[in-house]
Amino acid sequence: MNKLTAIAAAAVISTALVGCGGQELKPAKNGYNQQKVVYHVNNVNTAYGALRNVKNHLNALGDKNIELIVVTHSSGAFAMVDGTKDKKGHTFDATIQKLANRGVKFTICANTIRGKKINKNKINLNAKVIPSGVAEVAHLQQKGYLYVKP
Repeated sequence: MNKLTAIAAAAVISTALVGCGGQELKPAKNGYNQQKVVYHVNNVNTAYGALRNVKNHLNALGDKNIELIVVTHSSGAFAMVDGTKDKKGHTFDATIQKLANRGVKFTICANTIRGKKINKNKINLNAKVIPSGVAEVAHLQQKGYLYVKP
């Protein structure tokens, strides 16, 4: 093995051991490592499927092996509004509560709340209001969260 090949091999190994946030990746379940993930939801009609993906993601890794944040904005923010139904009639309140009980954090964009005139009294109690959904996604990626857009 020449020096250049050895350096490349070391880089691959160190990349496999350390995530974007510079933290050592520890084993989780099913052959996966622990993860920090941000789910980006900006369409109410894809939000039900996105929340199903979140549940499946938790099941695959185990609740203690993942930090998971769902960032909502645009029409996706309506998933965080109590009583909302998508075009197929799915509701979100019970699913959000179950996922929050498993440690998932939820956010809703303040720009969307203002722009779409969302009644603040109807925002799900599990949702934290953040200044900007898109800025939050970028911020979390800078902190080492992996991005998922269902």
